[in-house]
Amino acid sequence: MATSVFLRVAFSLTGWFFLYAGSCRWFKDRTYEWSCRLVTLTHGVLATCLCGYIGFIDGPWPMSFPGSPNTPLQVHAMCMSLGYFLFDLGWCVYFKAEGALMLAHHTVSIAGITVSLVLGESGPEVNAVIFGSELTNPLLQARWFLREKGLYPSLTGDVVDFFFIVLFTAVRIGVGARLMYCVVTSPMPMWFIKAGGVIMYAVSWVFMVSICRFARRKTIKKYHAWRSQFCRETDSNANGHLKSH
Repeated sequence: MATSVFLRVAFSLTGWFFLYAGSCRWFKDRTYEWSCRLVTLTHGVLATCLCGYIGFIDGPWPMSFPGSPNTPLQVHAMCMSLGYFLFDLGWCVYFKAEGALMLAHHTVSIAGITVSLVLGESGPEVNAVIFGSELTNPLLQARWFLREKGLYPSLTGDVVDFFFIVLFTAVRIGVGARLMYCVVTSPMPMWFIKAGGVIMYAVSWVFMVSICRFARRKTIKKYHAWRSQFCRETDSNANGHLKSH
């Protein structure tokens, strides 16, 4: 079993690397980050779909059965994500592209998935955490690509930001709190699984503070832009009314 898991993780890591290398070759006029973001987007979509299916359809339900033995599908999903996180962590360290918070997030994710695979249990809650973490990832990558293409200052950019903030708040903060409570209060998961869950939730709150600051700045900027435009239109209408008299 351990050999099988190791080979799956190695295969996953190799697959993500070759996807990145192929993207670099295909998009020669783009930066290395462009290709890495494509890999991240691909993993985000695949992990969200697979872990969502596991949690909502295949089961068991993570809030009712935390600490349960891993199912074959859960092991497959965790191996896929573990290979990705190893690749992305290596890329971030090599290119020095992310700060300490993102590196800590990846490190805790790698540790949590590895422990679950080694123990052969806690797959339901670990997959639920992967689902919650990756659900908003495609929107985050879409925002970056919009910036690169010069399309971010638009209605599309506003819609992407809105859904990102709503989903992050509802899922990672709201549902995440419920999941953390179920895991911590359950006698089934090991104590280090519980500790990992608390750390991941704390990291989510640090991200949430940054998101709130961003949302506040953007709202104020939008308000001032709207107010300025409204004043100009009001002055223009007033001047037109005076000239007509």
